[in-house]
Amino acid sequence: MKSRQTSAPAVAAAMAGFSRATGYRIEADPRLPSQRQSPRERRRPDPLAHLWEAEIVPMLVAAPGIRPVGVFDEMIRRHSELGERVRRTLERRIRQWRALEGPERDVIFRQEHPPGRMGLSDFTDVAELGILISGLPLAHRLYHFRLAFSGFAHAHVVLGGESFVALAEGLQNALWALGGVPEQHRSDSLSAAFRNLDRDTEVDQTKRYEALVAHYGMTPTRNNPGVAHENGSIESPHGHLKKVIEDDLLLRGSRDFADLDAYRRFIDEVVGRRNARNRKQIEIERAILKSLPERRTADFEEERVIVTSSGGFILRKVFYTVPSRLIGHWLSVRLYDDRLICFLGSTEVATLRRGRSPDHNKRAQVVDYRHVIHALRKKPMALLNLVYRDQLFPRAAYALAFEALLAGMGEKPACRTMVGLLALAHDRVCEAELADAISVELDAGRLPDLARLRERFAPDATSIPEVVVELASLSIYDELVSVTTLASIPEIMPAACVMEVTPKACGLEVAA
Repeated sequence: MKSRQTSAPAVAAAMAGFSRATGYRIEADPRLPSQRQSPRERRRPDPLAHLWEAEIVPMLVAAPGIRPVGVFDEMIRRHSELGERVRRTLERRIRQWRALEGPERDVIFRQEHPPGRMGLSDFTDVAELGILISGLPLAHRLYHFRLAFSGFAHAHVVLGGESFVALAEGLQNALWALGGVPEQHRSDSLSAAFRNLDRDTEVDQTKRYEALVAHYGMTPTRNNPGVAHENGSIESPHGHLKKVIEDDLLLRGSRDFADLDAYRRFIDEVVGRRNARNRKQIEIERAILKSLPERRTADFEEERVIVTSSGGFILRKVFYTVPSRLIGHWLSVRLYDDRLICFLGSTEVATLRRGRSPDHNKRAQVVDYRHVIHALRKKPMALLNLVYRDQLFPRAAYALAFEALLAGMGEKPACRTMVGLLALAHDRVCEAELADAISVELDAGRLPDLARLRERFAPDATSIPEVVVELASLSIYDELVSVTTLASIPEIMPAACVMEVTPKACGLEVAA
């Protein structure tokens, strides 16, 4: 294209290494080949055109988890004329629809693990290895411990199930082989270990586990039941460990061991070689680990509660509200003297003021209106006979305002106005200022005016400046052509310093 500016098409094509025909073709249409291609049109009628919006999309909306093959089978049952040939078309179209208009999917949040912070424990079944002890199959599983940062691993052969004894033995063996203690110990919900026990035994086993980790100064954490990827730093290495064991068994040439100790030594050798490859990282983390206690075997109490549909949980005859997102989840609650700290797995989700029941026959409530205000907006009349209505108001001014509104407006308008005031305090983060404004209105004998208060506490209007861009006239470039000297320069500078100003000297190219 540069040569074409000064030469004919045939000459420019030859200089660029093109043929004459290519040069004239580019001259006639300078677009790229990809830009000249027209999109491929449908070659046959769409067999799903009359069914997609009418039947398939409603089915996908009503049952988001349904598989494409399930949709296909149902369509074949309803319309036998479709045939098997539309299956791939249907699958591609469902995949595209879910990518553009389908529901949001779960997201895996990759985590960074600082050294010395987290150690993980889990059990894994290794029945597929086919281990024999003196010719007899060995029914067993492996207890697997791993440090998230360095990858230090320890495996312990467990003959029974996922019991507390197996967990305690394997964990302590791992910590003493490591020579230090991480800050946190993460495991699953341990439901497999306690599912066959009665309630009292289950509580006792849980307390023993808590005492075990407290003895080593570790913080116990758990992933959500049934969500294995939250324990990914140990779940994924399970598969790698079993593959390495399988490779070593193949190299060994036999899966039969003389006794259980020989098999355990084999497992220790396999895991030891993997740790040797991570020696540098392990040494870095080992220097940060906490010291072991003097021998093998809290300043808070820990309880497990479930968040009910009421948006909270009951603990020791006190009802606490939490964010409604936690409804249906089990929370680990640490009770301190003045507060409760709630954890979802290992994540702190709420810090609550601790409440106490006035006596053994009555229940108390600790309520935060910010946890339920979004639901009250939809159902404002629920405020009228709410069980914890008196505890819902964050300050006395709000309670007095509700009483005045009930007396002056009636139940339905009073509930709507009160919910609006609480929503305003939440949205504008003006709880104290709004309470003062309400008190002023009540002292003056007036009811709070929600519209005026919304206007008062509305965010400041932002003025956007008007920016006017003036474009330079193109005629100023023509003036540069006629300028040859600077008339004022000789008056203040020697003649030797005067230079001729031309378009070329100014760095400009003037078209002929």
